[in-house]
Amino acid sequence: MKNFIAIILFAFAFVACEQGEKKTYALIETDFGNMKVELYNSTPKHRDNFIKLANEGFYNDLLFHRVINGFMIQGGDPNSKDAPQGQALGSGGPGYLVDAEIGAPHFKGTLAAARTGGPSNPEKKSSGSQFYLVQGTKLDDAQIASFERQKGITYSENQKQKYKEMGGTPGLDMDYTVFGEIVTGLEVVDKIAAVQTAPGDRPIEDVKMKVSIVK
Repeated sequence: MKNFIAIILFAFAFVACEQGEKKTYALIETDFGNMKVELYNSTPKHRDNFIKLANEGFYNDLLFHRVINGFMIQGGDPNSKDAPQGQALGSGGPGYLVDAEIGAPHFKGTLAAARTGGPSNPEKKSSGSQFYLVQGTKLDDAQIASFERQKGITYSENQKQKYKEMGGTPGLDMDYTVFGEIVTGLEVVDKIAAVQTAPGDRPIEDVKMKVSIVK
């Protein structure tokens, strides 16, 4: 019964907001271009936390410190500000976690919260500040069916089509909270994902960000 409920929540959590419901957008500015991101109303804890941090200027001049071509670009570690090359990054945050709001799939261009994995985080709580933008790869029917079996979920025909046409990372579905999606500037993800990286997946040339809430 628990798995059935999870499947139902997965199928509906990502559905577009009801007509007339206010939408919130964030602008992520980089030297590679800007990305405008819609923050999902279906994940209010993550939405409100992201708004709070953006309005405080928390993300300004932080780095995309982990970049894996064909997978995702990750940033939001406060320790990355002015961090010299070679410094280990990825463990910083604002001092709190955010309760999981898992449901939406990881299509290309989605905004998701990073988190600590493994048995130390059984509730799959999200980092208070670190996030990633999905690049992923396009999938075929056989690959999608394999992920359905692995995850114990059933994708809708629309979801399957998006994974085939846009791509994404379904291996992360039901394990990490997706709380937004890029509405303009999707090509910026590809540009950042293509930069040269050092061991540990940090770009050799820093990729800084500025995040603000916009209309």
